[in-house]
Amino acid sequence: MESEEDAVKKERVVEARARNISHNVRCTECGSQSIEDSQADIAILLRKLIRDEIRSGKTDKDIYKKLEDDFGETVLYAPKFDMQTAALWLSPILAAAAAGGIWAYQRHRQKTNVHIMALNLVRGVPLTPKEKETMLDVLTPPPPEGITSSFWWRRWVGR
Repeated sequence: MESEEDAVKKERVVEARARNISHNVRCTECGSQSIEDSQADIAILLRKLIRDEIRSGKTDKDIYKKLEDDFGETVLYAPKFDMQTAALWLSPILAAAAAGGIWAYQRHRQKTNVHIMALNLVRGVPLTPKEKETMLDVLTPPPPEGITSSFWWRRWVGR
């Protein structure tokens, strides 16, 4: 026979699992709250259903699957990754990549030396590409000894 202490421990485990699952399930009536936070009748029934399923030995995955089958995928706060939700899951990565691309493009465009910018202001007309190249050759210091690639040096000094 199981002791009262064991029964209390099992009930605590059931309660902790139920709360964890309930925080990840959307209330079908409220929509913006989890069933743990909602006091709608359907939320109370779903919390009871979850506890009953846990007591019957179901895993969390089985419970999520049952809720998804009964109420649709929108009942879960974290939709699974498939072709329909790929844009949702990949949008933060795509936004970061776009921001990085814009940043890199702007850094690439800033190849104009400060002296050339000043010369443009003084002359009132922008330099031609040939004049710009000549000015960069004149104004860019020679690379230090040991560095053979002038491309690397121009890339960092020409900014």
